[in-house]
Amino acid sequence: MHKAGFVNIFGKANAGKSTLMNALIGEKLAIVSPKVQTTRHRITGIVTTADYQIVFSDTPGIIDPRYRLHEKMMGAVKSALEDADVAMLLMDARDNVAENLALFDSLRLKAKCLLVINKMDVMEKEKLEEVVKQCEEWGKAPVITISALQHKGVDALLKQIVALLPESDPFYPEDTLTDKSTRFFVAEMIREKIFHLYEEEIPYHTAVVVTQYQEKTTLVKISAEIIVTRDTQKGIILGDKGSGIRKLGTMAREEIEKFIGQKVFLELFVKVRGKWRDNDLYLKEYGY
Repeated sequence: MHKAGFVNIFGKANAGKSTLMNALIGEKLAIVSPKVQTTRHRITGIVTTADYQIVFSDTPGIIDPRYRLHEKMMGAVKSALEDADVAMLLMDARDNVAENLALFDSLRLKAKCLLVINKMDVMEKEKLEEVVKQCEEWGKAPVITISALQHKGVDALLKQIVALLPESDPFYPEDTLTDKSTRFFVAEMIREKIFHLYEEEIPYHTAVVVTQYQEKTTLVKISAEIIVTRDTQKGIILGDKGSGIRKLGTMAREEIEKFIGQKVFLELFVKVRGKWRDNDLYLKEYGY
Protein backbone atom coordinates (compact mmCIF):
# COMPACT_ATOMS: atom_id res chain seq x y z
CA MET A 1 0.00 0.00 0.00
CA HIS A 2 1.77 3.14 -1.24
CA LYS A 3 0.69 6.57 -0.01
CA ALA A 4 1.15 9.97 -1.61
CA GLY A 5 -0.32 13.42 -1.17
CA PHE A 6 0.00 17.19 -1.00
CA VAL A 7 0.78 18.52 2.48
CA ASN A 8 0.54 22.29 2.60
CA ILE A 9 1.69 24.52 5.46
CA PHE A 10 -0.44 27.51 6.47
CA GLY A 11 -0.03 30.14 9.15
CA LYS A 12 0.67 33.75 10.00
CA ALA A 13 3.83 35.46 8.80
CA ASN A 14 6.86 34.30 10.82
CA ALA A 15 5.22 31.22 12.38
CA GLY A 16 8.23 29.23 11.15
CA LYS A 17 6.72 27.62 8.02
CA SER A 18 9.91 27.76 5.95
CA THR A 19 12.07 26.43 8.79
CA LEU A 20 9.60 23.57 9.29
CA MET A 21 9.55 22.59 5.62
CA ASN A 22 13.35 22.63 5.48
CA ALA A 23 13.42 20.38 8.57
CA LEU A 24 10.87 17.95 7.11
CA ILE A 25 12.63 17.50 3.78
CA GLY A 26 16.19 17.64 5.18
CA GLU A 27 17.30 20.35 2.72
CA LYS A 28 17.31 24.14 2.79
CA LEU A 29 14.90 25.03 0.00
CA ALA A 30 12.84 27.82 1.56
CA ILE A 31 14.71 30.98 2.59
CA VAL A 32 14.45 32.01 6.22
CA SER A 33 14.77 35.31 8.04
CA PRO A 34 13.73 36.73 11.43
CA LYS A 35 11.74 39.35 9.49
CA VAL A 36 8.09 38.68 8.60
CA GLN A 37 6.80 38.06 5.05
CA THR A 38 10.04 36.54 3.79
CA THR A 39 8.26 33.92 1.65
CA ARG A 40 6.51 35.28 -1.47
CA HIS A 41 5.99 32.13 -3.53
CA ARG A 42 4.54 28.70 -2.96
CA ILE A 43 7.68 26.55 -2.65
CA THR A 44 7.49 22.78 -3.07
CA GLY A 45 9.73 20.21 -1.39
CA ILE A 46 9.29 16.49 -2.06
CA VAL A 47 10.09 13.57 0.28
CA THR A 48 10.05 10.10 -1.30
CA THR A 49 10.53 6.73 0.40
CA ALA A 50 9.60 3.16 -0.64
CA ASP A 51 6.26 3.55 1.20
CA TYR A 52 5.18 7.13 0.57
CA GLN A 53 5.74 10.40 -1.27
CA ILE A 54 4.92 13.72 0.41
CA VAL A 55 4.73 16.89 -1.66
CA PHE A 56 5.18 19.67 0.91
CA SER A 57 4.29 23.28 0.10
CA ASP A 58 5.56 26.27 2.07
CA THR A 59 3.15 29.16 1.51
CA PRO A 60 3.44 32.92 2.15
CA GLY A 61 2.27 34.09 5.57
CA ILE A 62 -1.40 35.04 5.56
CA ILE A 63 -1.76 38.85 5.48
CA ASP A 64 -4.21 41.54 4.39
CA PRO A 65 -2.96 42.58 0.93
CA ARG A 66 -1.75 46.17 0.54
CA TYR A 67 -0.14 45.83 -2.90
CA ARG A 68 -0.69 43.76 -6.04
CA LEU A 69 2.38 41.79 -4.91
CA HIS A 70 0.54 40.87 -1.70
CA GLU A 71 -2.50 39.83 -3.75
CA LYS A 72 -0.27 37.51 -5.80
CA MET A 73 1.16 36.07 -2.56
CA MET A 74 -2.34 35.39 -1.22
CA GLY A 75 -3.19 33.80 -4.58
CA ALA A 76 -0.45 31.24 -3.84
CA VAL A 77 -2.11 30.55 -0.47
CA LYS A 78 -5.52 30.13 -2.15
CA SER A 79 -4.20 27.56 -4.65
CA ALA A 80 -2.58 25.65 -1.79
CA LEU A 81 -5.91 25.61 0.09
CA GLU A 82 -7.60 24.04 -2.90
CA ASP A 83 -5.26 21.09 -3.52
CA ALA A 84 -4.20 20.11 0.02
CA ASP A 85 -4.71 16.48 1.07
CA VAL A 86 -3.38 17.43 4.51
CA ALA A 87 -3.22 20.98 5.88
CA MET A 88 -0.62 21.76 8.53
CA LEU A 89 -1.87 24.73 10.53
CA LEU A 90 1.25 26.22 12.09
CA MET A 91 1.35 28.73 14.92
CA ASP A 92 4.05 30.25 17.09
CA ALA A 93 3.61 28.98 20.66
CA ARG A 94 4.03 32.56 21.94
CA ASP A 95 1.41 34.05 19.63
CA ASN A 96 -2.21 34.85 20.44
CA VAL A 97 -4.04 31.48 20.36
CA ALA A 98 -7.53 32.89 19.73
CA GLU A 99 -6.27 34.97 16.77
CA ASN A 100 -4.61 31.93 15.19
CA LEU A 101 -7.65 29.70 15.66
CA ALA A 102 -9.89 32.39 14.13
CA LEU A 103 -7.49 32.61 11.17
CA PHE A 104 -7.56 28.83 10.70
CA ASP A 105 -11.38 28.87 10.90
CA SER A 106 -11.45 31.53 8.16
CA LEU A 107 -9.58 29.21 5.75
CA ARG A 108 -12.67 26.93 5.60
CA LEU A 109 -10.45 23.92 4.96
CA LYS A 110 -11.96 20.73 3.60
CA ALA A 111 -8.71 18.75 3.93
CA LYS A 112 -7.58 16.73 6.93
CA CYS A 113 -5.73 19.03 9.35
CA LEU A 114 -2.95 18.94 11.90
CA LEU A 115 -2.55 21.86 14.31
CA VAL A 116 1.18 22.29 14.88
CA ILE A 117 2.46 24.48 17.71
CA ASN A 118 6.00 25.62 16.84
CA LYS A 119 8.81 27.06 18.99
CA MET A 120 7.97 24.84 21.99
CA ASP A 121 11.60 25.24 23.12
CA VAL A 122 11.08 28.91 24.03
CA MET A 123 8.01 28.34 26.25
CA GLU A 124 7.83 27.36 29.91
CA LYS A 125 6.24 23.92 30.36
CA GLU A 126 3.13 25.21 32.16
CA LYS A 127 2.47 27.94 29.59
CA LEU A 128 2.93 25.49 26.72
CA GLU A 129 0.47 23.08 28.34
CA GLU A 130 -2.09 25.89 28.54
CA VAL A 131 -1.63 26.69 24.83
CA VAL A 132 -2.03 22.99 23.94
CA LYS A 133 -5.19 22.79 26.08
CA GLN A 134 -6.75 25.79 24.27
CA CYS A 135 -5.89 24.26 20.88
CA GLU A 136 -7.30 20.86 21.84
CA GLU A 137 -10.52 22.53 23.01
CA TRP A 138 -10.84 23.98 19.47
CA GLY A 139 -11.44 20.36 18.52
CA LYS A 140 -10.90 20.57 14.77
CA ALA A 141 -7.46 18.94 14.44
CA PRO A 142 -4.99 16.76 16.36
CA VAL A 143 -2.44 18.97 18.18
CA ILE A 144 1.31 18.40 18.10
CA THR A 145 4.14 20.51 19.57
CA ILE A 146 7.48 20.92 17.82
CA SER A 147 10.60 23.04 17.54
CA ALA A 148 11.32 23.22 13.81
CA LEU A 149 14.62 25.02 14.47
CA GLN A 150 15.86 22.33 16.86
CA HIS A 151 14.17 19.45 14.98
CA LYS A 152 12.27 18.47 18.14
CA GLY A 153 9.04 16.58 17.46
CA VAL A 154 9.61 16.66 13.67
CA ASP A 155 9.87 12.85 13.31
CA ALA A 156 6.65 12.38 15.31
CA LEU A 157 4.96 15.00 13.10
CA LEU A 158 6.11 13.16 9.98
CA LYS A 159 4.54 9.91 11.25
CA GLN A 160 1.22 11.69 11.85
CA ILE A 161 1.35 13.16 8.34
CA VAL A 162 1.99 9.77 6.74
CA ALA A 163 -0.95 8.29 8.66
CA LEU A 164 -3.27 10.90 7.07
CA LEU A 165 -2.05 10.50 3.47
CA PRO A 166 -4.36 8.89 0.90
CA GLU A 167 -3.35 5.74 -0.96
CA SER A 168 -1.80 6.81 -4.25
CA ASP A 169 1.05 6.23 -6.67
CA PRO A 170 3.86 8.83 -6.55
CA PHE A 171 3.33 12.11 -8.40
CA TYR A 172 7.03 12.71 -9.14
CA PRO A 173 10.09 10.54 -9.95
CA GLU A 174 11.84 9.39 -6.77
CA ASP A 175 14.90 11.64 -7.24
CA THR A 176 12.82 14.86 -7.55
CA LEU A 177 13.37 17.31 -4.68
CA THR A 178 11.33 20.29 -5.91
CA ASP A 179 9.40 21.61 -8.90
CA LYS A 180 11.26 24.94 -8.89
CA SER A 181 14.29 25.72 -11.09
CA THR A 182 17.86 26.35 -9.93
CA ARG A 183 17.50 29.94 -11.21
CA PHE A 184 14.53 30.42 -8.85
CA PHE A 185 16.54 29.27 -5.82
CA VAL A 186 19.55 31.40 -6.79
CA ALA A 187 17.30 34.50 -6.84
CA GLU A 188 15.80 33.48 -3.49
CA MET A 189 19.25 33.07 -1.90
CA ILE A 190 20.25 36.57 -3.00
CA ARG A 191 16.95 37.90 -1.63
CA GLU A 192 17.53 36.10 1.67
CA LYS A 193 20.87 37.88 2.12
CA ILE A 194 19.13 41.22 1.46
CA PHE A 195 16.76 40.37 4.35
CA HIS A 196 19.74 39.66 6.60
CA LEU A 197 21.88 42.66 5.60
CA TYR A 198 19.42 45.53 5.23
CA GLU A 199 16.95 46.99 7.69
CA GLU A 200 13.45 48.40 7.58
CA GLU A 201 11.84 48.78 4.17
CA ILE A 202 14.62 47.61 1.83
CA PRO A 203 13.81 43.84 1.76
CA TYR A 204 10.11 44.49 1.18
CA HIS A 205 10.76 46.86 -1.74
CA THR A 206 13.18 44.45 -3.42
CA ALA A 207 12.84 41.79 -6.11
CA VAL A 208 15.67 39.70 -7.57
CA VAL A 209 15.80 38.44 -11.16
CA VAL A 210 18.49 36.07 -12.48
CA THR A 211 19.30 37.30 -16.00
CA GLN A 212 22.12 34.87 -16.78
CA TYR A 213 22.90 31.34 -15.60
CA GLN A 214 25.71 29.91 -17.70
CA GLU A 215 27.52 26.67 -16.83
CA LYS A 216 31.16 26.79 -17.93
CA THR A 217 33.81 24.08 -17.52
CA THR A 218 35.24 25.39 -14.23
CA LEU A 219 32.40 27.48 -12.80
CA VAL A 220 28.86 28.78 -13.18
CA LYS A 221 28.50 32.39 -14.30
CA ILE A 222 25.45 34.10 -12.81
CA SER A 223 24.16 37.63 -13.35
CA ALA A 224 21.23 38.99 -11.34
CA GLU A 225 19.34 42.25 -11.09
CA ILE A 226 18.18 43.61 -7.74
CA ILE A 227 15.04 45.68 -8.31
CA VAL A 228 14.17 48.50 -5.89
CA THR A 229 11.55 51.28 -5.93
CA ARG A 230 13.69 54.37 -5.22
CA ASP A 231 17.16 55.79 -5.94
CA THR A 232 17.83 56.13 -2.21
CA GLN A 233 17.31 52.37 -1.79
CA LYS A 234 19.74 51.71 -4.64
CA GLY A 235 22.33 53.86 -2.84
CA ILE A 236 21.82 51.94 0.41
CA ILE A 237 22.26 48.55 -1.28
CA LEU A 238 25.37 49.70 -3.16
CA GLY A 239 26.90 51.15 0.02
CA ASP A 240 29.92 53.43 0.35
CA LYS A 241 32.11 52.88 -2.75
CA GLY A 242 30.23 49.65 -3.48
CA SER A 243 31.01 48.05 -0.11
CA GLY A 244 27.40 47.00 0.49
CA ILE A 245 26.85 45.15 -2.75
CA ARG A 246 30.28 43.49 -2.49
CA LYS A 247 29.35 42.08 0.92
CA LEU A 248 25.95 40.98 -0.37
CA GLY A 249 27.58 39.34 -3.40
CA THR A 250 30.10 37.43 -1.27
CA MET A 251 27.45 36.11 1.13
CA ALA A 252 25.10 35.13 -1.70
CA ARG A 253 27.86 33.48 -3.75
CA GLU A 254 28.95 31.31 -0.81
CA GLU A 255 25.35 30.16 -0.26
CA ILE A 256 24.80 29.44 -3.98
CA GLU A 257 28.06 27.46 -4.19
CA LYS A 258 26.92 25.26 -1.29
CA PHE A 259 23.54 24.72 -2.98
CA ILE A 260 24.75 23.80 -6.48
CA GLY A 261 28.10 22.26 -5.48
CA GLN A 262 30.13 24.29 -7.97
CA LYS A 263 32.26 27.42 -8.05
CA VAL A 264 30.27 30.53 -8.91
CA PHE A 265 31.09 33.88 -10.50
CA LEU A 266 28.29 36.22 -9.42
CA GLU A 267 27.54 39.67 -10.83
CA LEU A 268 24.89 41.85 -9.19
CA PHE A 269 23.26 44.98 -10.63
CA VAL A 270 20.75 47.32 -8.96
CA LYS A 271 17.86 48.80 -10.96
CA VAL A 272 15.15 51.26 -9.90
CA ARG A 273 11.59 50.44 -10.94
CA GLY A 274 9.14 52.73 -9.17
CA LYS A 275 6.01 51.06 -7.81
CA TRP A 276 6.91 47.64 -9.27
CA ARG A 277 4.91 45.98 -6.46
CA ASP A 278 1.69 47.44 -7.94
CA ASN A 279 2.55 46.90 -11.61
CA ASP A 280 1.21 43.70 -13.21
CA LEU A 281 3.75 43.76 -16.05
CA TYR A 282 6.72 44.05 -13.69
CA LEU A 283 5.26 41.43 -11.34
CA LYS A 284 4.94 38.97 -14.21
CA GLU A 285 8.47 39.74 -15.40
CA TYR A 286 9.82 39.15 -11.88
CA GLY A 287 8.08 35.78 -11.55
CA TYR A 288 4.99 36.68 -9.49
